[in-house]
Amino acid sequence: MAKIDLTDQKILQNLSREGRLSNLELAERIGLSPSACLRRVQELERMGVIKGYRAVLDPAKMGLGFIAYLTVGLNSHTKASQEAFERAISRAPEVVECHNITGTVEYLLRVEAGDLASYKHFHTEVLGVLPQVHAITSYVVMGSPKDLRA
Repeated sequence: MAKIDLTDQKILQNLSREGRLSNLELAERIGLSPSACLRRVQELERMGVIKGYRAVLDPAKMGLGFIAYLTVGLNSHTKASQEAFERAISRAPEVVECHNITGTVEYLLRVEAGDLASYKHFHTEVLGVLPQVHAITSYVVMGSPKDLRA
């Protein structure tokens, strides 16, 4: 496990909010010299604490105005069934998150689609035809007052 001190925590907090900060700006905010700051960021990357940098996209501006979370229950609780389901989901571009969870169902998905008709097609013709799927429950997102995912 990586040892992260208070300075590293400040670096991570700033980068998680603004991944495109220049090293100079980051060093200034943290109170380090640019060279010390760069060494720390590179070490956090090397240790795998920082896994990557990405753009935060606006789904609506990309034509993906329909967002839903789905719980999916499988009809068999075997490793083979889970692996087959996960392979199928990895090929579905509508699924932007897939989490294996505890509870009464096995998976929680975040699905982004253009509209209700597009979502219905995914629900019925992609997810609904998978032989592993036993139950699907949809929760349509009406708004996101707080979303800190990067």
